[in-house]
Amino acid sequence: MDGNAEQLPAWVTWRRRPFPDANLLLLHGRQPALVDSGFVGHAQDTVAWARAHAGNVALVVNTHWHSDHVGGNTLLQAMGAGIAASTPDAQAVTRRHPGCCLAEYLDQPVSPYTVDEPLHDRQILRLGDADWEVVHTPGHTPGHLALWQPEERLLVVGDALSDYDVGWVNLALDGPDASLAALTSLHRMADLKARVLLPAHGPVPADPSAAFAAATRRAQRLVDDPAGAVWYGARRIFAFALMIRGGISTTEVEPYLHARAWLRDAAQLLGNTPETLAAELVDTMLRSGAIVLRDGQLHATAEHTPVAAESLRVPFPRAWPAAVARSGTRRWTCPTQPAP
Repeated sequence: MDGNAEQLPAWVTWRRRPFPDANLLLLHGRQPALVDSGFVGHAQDTVAWARAHAGNVALVVNTHWHSDHVGGNTLLQAMGAGIAASTPDAQAVTRRHPGCCLAEYLDQPVSPYTVDEPLHDRQILRLGDADWEVVHTPGHTPGHLALWQPEERLLVVGDALSDYDVGWVNLALDGPDASLAALTSLHRMADLKARVLLPAHGPVPADPSAAFAAATRRAQRLVDDPAGAVWYGARRIFAFALMIRGGISTTEVEPYLHARAWLRDAAQLLGNTPETLAAELVDTMLRSGAIVLRDGQLHATAEHTPVAAESLRVPFPRAWPAAVARSGTRRWTCPTQPAP
């Protein structure tokens, strides 16, 4: 049992999953809700697990729109679930903005979905049979959100922090203040004095206060060292690419990296060429042990679940069909508001 997971109430089911999936949180009750839905390559597994534990899912709440958090949305929505996401994410998904989910930018596939419930800061949602407060926590993405259940003092933190790290920040797309926004969000969440933290990756931290202290130190380093923040993001993105592709051959890896928008942006921020940065990225990750060369291919060494190659063949958002409002969808917002 992870950390404080044994302290969860009976109406909460938690599942830790390795990359490329986010952890799953199922909230039982009259309208079962799932927080995040994993990677598209494992959507069938996500749905089977959720249905086995709760029957039909009424609502999926995405902490943010990266591929490892929204990959089961399409399948769950086809089975009747509503999708809730932060207002910035919801607006872009509705418009079918080419930058949706950073899918094309990061070269991480996401199948088309719509958002039924845009969420804003301090909004109250009925998830399962409990009320949860939406907490806007920008940094890892501008639309990132956390979920707070005050009676049980449960805090869903998404990728804002884990037991061992903090989420990477995108200084190229989100601006030089993205690291400071992430640090500010950590302080806001720490002030809630949660009893149990529920991160999107890794175990449930045994000591929430210690987890926040470690995350705050890490986030402060990202603020103080912008170049280090860029490198941190590049390493995380490249490792994820290796995970979902089952490795990339040594003959293909540098052309692959040269073609990536995220790498070109990182190179510009670092005053480098994409070619130089690609070579340095591979070299430093090999030397650190984050990746390994095996049978002519580079592989990520972090624990991860294999992905079937055919599951990656979904269109980028610029080719998604137009969003259509779904008839009969309901709202999950509670009429009550949190105390000031």
